[in-house]
Amino acid sequence: MNQAAAIKVSYYPGCSLESTASDYNASIQALTGMLGIELSEVEDWNCCGSTSAHSLSPELSLVLSARNVVRAEAAGRDLIVPCSLCFNRLKTAEKALRQGTVSEYNFSGSIQVRDILEFFSSSEVLDRFVDMINKPLRGLKALCYYGCQGNRPPQIIGRTDCENPMDMDRLVEACGATAVDWPFKTDCCGASHAVARQDVVYELVGRLFDRAVAQGADCFVVSCQMCQANLDMYQEKISQARGQKYQIPVFYFTELMGLALGHPDVSKWLSRHFVDPSPLLNQLELL
Repeated sequence: MNQAAAIKVSYYPGCSLESTASDYNASIQALTGMLGIELSEVEDWNCCGSTSAHSLSPELSLVLSARNVVRAEAAGRDLIVPCSLCFNRLKTAEKALRQGTVSEYNFSGSIQVRDILEFFSSSEVLDRFVDMINKPLRGLKALCYYGCQGNRPPQIIGRTDCENPMDMDRLVEACGATAVDWPFKTDCCGASHAVARQDVVYELVGRLFDRAVAQGADCFVVSCQMCQANLDMYQEKISQARGQKYQIPVFYFTELMGLALGHPDVSKWLSRHFVDPSPLLNQLELL
């Protein structure tokens, strides 16, 4: 394993992974270091525009994201994107660049934008990970929650399994945990409506909590920092609004992978969560 050639990719952290989702970024950096993956952050990257740009100006939205894709191509490496919203916008720009509809930039199509979950679940990475596991997560029952941005729309993302993706399920099972089947894995959490319409988010996320309890799951696993925030940050308020008491940890999939590899910084990442995962992990003797 130590003699395996490094897997070299470009990396677009986006705005939130350098601020509110810094725990996600830390787990990614640690995990890639262990697995022999060389991340090269896109030089002078800019915000993708996310929700605000494409809702106000389709042209601006494409140009903002296209600039990042073109800069990644200049580095000659596929572009790995951890934020589902950023991935959706950059993938949209990639398709527009391939079609020649972004006149501001030249793009030869030598690289592709890849969702970080798809990248980690690919055989080139998953095989390395499985060989290094020293602490299988036996006894942990997890709901894989994909959200809506990483797999749809299929004509942009290029996924044929957008209604029932399995990448995260495979990773969770590889960790030694049980991926609990459930019907809400691609439902929307409300995303940035948490700012203006918390009632909408509370209703959408509350349905996810109710189903998690009904399925007998221990936790959620996510790959999107917005999904993680909506499920984790507002859990106490949603409990109060719905007259329930939810206490369901919300892990990034990279945190579970780091836990299965015995990374020493796992507790630091988890300490930044609003719902403390420590009681669950200690009960299962996993922490």
